[in-house]
Amino acid sequence: MKMAMAAAAAASYLSSASAIFLYAALFFAGAHAEPEPTKVVTSEVPSTLPVCKTVGGGSTFFDVQFCLEALGSDGRSANAGTNYGTYSVIATDLLTANATSTATKIDGLLRERAGNDDEATTTRCLRSCRALYGGVVRGQPGCAAAVRGRRGGEATRCLEGAASAAKECEVGFGKTKVASPVTMENDDAFKLAKLAVALLSWAHQ
Repeated sequence: MKMAMAAAAAASYLSSASAIFLYAALFFAGAHAEPEPTKVVTSEVPSTLPVCKTVGGGSTFFDVQFCLEALGSDGRSANAGTNYGTYSVIATDLLTANATSTATKIDGLLRERAGNDDEATTTRCLRSCRALYGGVVRGQPGCAAAVRGRRGGEATRCLEGAASAAKECEVGFGKTKVASPVTMENDDAFKLAKLAVALLSWAHQ
């Protein structure tokens, strides 16, 4: 009986000793392990930021954030550096896309309201806007050519005309006190036109 108890005690001791040695081995292994390199997370600064700060910092028509989002949506901006001429072309192309899609949207809204006398006021406003945007769409090829050719006076007149058309469309809804279904599109078109004008003016400096 005493021999069995002694054997059990010895086994318990050996088990405890083994555990101690195991923990010690793991501790020293961890102490000598190579530390993992610290990962430094850096936020990428948009390449368009200096340009947008220049043209949007003091603008009353658009802010720096709008400029960043607009120019950043076009892949050409990644390699444009601080080339204001290239950015003015990009902004003009974005304006063309906006005007075209807005005209298409208005066509769809007019089809939905065909024969609906309850929305006659909205329909009249939409027809006016469709005519305005139709003019912008027709004029954009020449406008884009003037921007690319750095014909400042001609390009600026065309772009300002687009801005005025977008504003007139929105004002028309305001006068009749009906909600405009193209407020966002009008706002974007106005700001894109003003952005293109600002960029073009810096391209000539």
